[in-house]
Amino acid sequence: MPENRIGVFLCHCGSNIAGVVDIQRVMEAIRALPDVILVEDYKYMCSKPGQQLLKDAIKKHNLTKIVIGSCSPRMHENTFRQALREAGHNPYLLEIANLREHDSWIHSDDPEAATEKAVDLVRMAVARARLLEPLEEPEVDIKKTSLVIGGGIAGISAALDLANAGFKVYLVEKEATIGGKMARHDKTFPTLDCASCILTPKMAEVGAHPNITLLTLADIEAVEGYVGNFKVTVRQKPRYVDTEKCTSCGDCAEVCPVDVPSEFDANLAYRRAIYIPFAQAVPSAYVLDMDNCLGVDAVRCGKCKTACEAGAIDYDDHERVLTLEVGTIIVATGFEVFDATQKPEYGYGEYPNVVNIMEIERMLSSAGPTGGHVVRPSDLKEPKRIVYIQCVGSRDERTNRYCSRICCMTSIKQARMLREKTGADIWLFYIDLRTFGKGYEEFYEATAEAGVTFVRGRVGEILQDDETKDLIVRGEDTLLGRPVVLEDIDLVVLATGMVPTASTSHVAHLLNLSLSPDGFLMEAHPKLRPVDSFNDGIFVAGTAQGPKDIPDTVAQAKAAAAGAMALMGKGRIKVEPYYSVVDEDKCAGCRVCISVCPYNAIFVNERGASEVNPALCKGCGTCTATCPSGAIRSQHYTDGQIAAMIHEYLSAQQ
Repeated sequence: MPENRIGVFLCHCGSNIAGVVDIQRVMEAIRALPDVILVEDYKYMCSKPGQQLLKDAIKKHNLTKIVIGSCSPRMHENTFRQALREAGHNPYLLEIANLREHDSWIHSDDPEAATEKAVDLVRMAVARARLLEPLEEPEVDIKKTSLVIGGGIAGISAALDLANAGFKVYLVEKEATIGGKMARHDKTFPTLDCASCILTPKMAEVGAHPNITLLTLADIEAVEGYVGNFKVTVRQKPRYVDTEKCTSCGDCAEVCPVDVPSEFDANLAYRRAIYIPFAQAVPSAYVLDMDNCLGVDAVRCGKCKTACEAGAIDYDDHERVLTLEVGTIIVATGFEVFDATQKPEYGYGEYPNVVNIMEIERMLSSAGPTGGHVVRPSDLKEPKRIVYIQCVGSRDERTNRYCSRICCMTSIKQARMLREKTGADIWLFYIDLRTFGKGYEEFYEATAEAGVTFVRGRVGEILQDDETKDLIVRGEDTLLGRPVVLEDIDLVVLATGMVPTASTSHVAHLLNLSLSPDGFLMEAHPKLRPVDSFNDGIFVAGTAQGPKDIPDTVAQAKAAAAGAMALMGKGRIKVEPYYSVVDEDKCAGCRVCISVCPYNAIFVNERGASEVNPALCKGCGTCTATCPSGAIRSQHYTDGQIAAMIHEYLSAQQ
């Protein structure tokens, strides 16, 4: 085994580390360690001069292993690896001691203890570095086809960017049309421009794009493979209408005798059992709701097929199972509106004149159930006294602790439109108004000037006059420090927040993605990798990752598409060599490792021994820990390396 010549480099990180840790004391303690040839310090090791210092030292002193005491490896491990590559060194002969997050930041009130801990951390890093081995990064081919899951504005934007760049795209949507939640909105804040006018041209472009295969009424059933080579099983429900033949004439719906609540119109109106979700739907074709259909033969009904001159209706349509081979995946599964019945003090679902913001959104739409007129559900009269209640289901310890971001601006937008349309008296109760975007604060100020009354405080209770169905709102004004009671209120609107869709956790399970505590998909790094997942080749976009408005959703979708393009454009990529290796001479073929692997990375080869797919393995070590024969070794994090670190620490304490 070649001689160890270890170089140790300590970063001041400005004053983040050096302001607490005595760097000189650490250097003196480390110089005496066996195999340590060089100990240097620098104010910012991650800077270009710092990297040059590292590269020059490797060449000058013929260093074989490198230890850097700095910030978290999540921040600059790749930076230092690249510096080693440029010095002609194997990038995996590097160990980082985290002296910032693990030491100076959490022990800022005790510099003496922080310095002692820094010495221990660097000593342990040196102990591990002695046992590091050079590793090679395997390469895998990348298929130049992408899968986008979810057909809302995020999925549409990502699919179009990829398709326009020349990549093939499969866009999978569980509903009968793409468009998502944005298709249900009337206007967008703060410009009050038409949501459909922005969205529907994009939808039509998706439907007509030669590089996009659109799969509606479809769900992801299984995902196999690894970055660049995913095999995805998609189950597509029958539409019972041929999209190529259907002319969207509506003759079938006219003769259909069945009326059911329209999901698109927030159940405020009815649709037929055969229907088109909305006029600009893509695909522009009707769909037959077989769960509510009276029957598909002439005896029981069959009227829609008789009325269809184009012959588009196919009662024998069946479910399809498709297998897609793709190189990258973008998850844009969107959000759902919080169920306000979980807040019984507001009477949603009990009092007819308590509604949520999505229901008002559909009323405001000229293509909505009320033709653009907001009415009281109890008597269909125009409301004259309206109360908005913010943060329903958001910023609440009993439901969701997070802010849903869009609720304040959506309520302000609706209040502004209602004030201009009807002249109604409007009160808006809020905890804190969060008008964070470009032009948002000015829009809020203009709404206040238009006559909308903003009340800082919570609403504690809503009561109803059972005869008139008018409402009594009891709350507080925390600015004035007094209770507020508003009587004879015609309509109460609950600003219901965002929650993850039911499909989010399902897709996360299939793709081995992590969920944050709020149930949304977790990104690899909140600042540096906001659209990457922990699973290579899979990206997250839009409200699947967390609450956000339309501009931020589109921006994130474009970033996810760019990440997918960067991978697919290379054709081949290198995979980090943090994978387990099986010693076939020791392997007994018991397959315990296969049963515990969370990434499905292990298989039995033709010799009857376990073998690991390097592209799938994430180096979690589960197989290493459970192998009864001790036949599996985790590269770069071996038992010997970990044991050496523990031994070094314990020996220093004696």
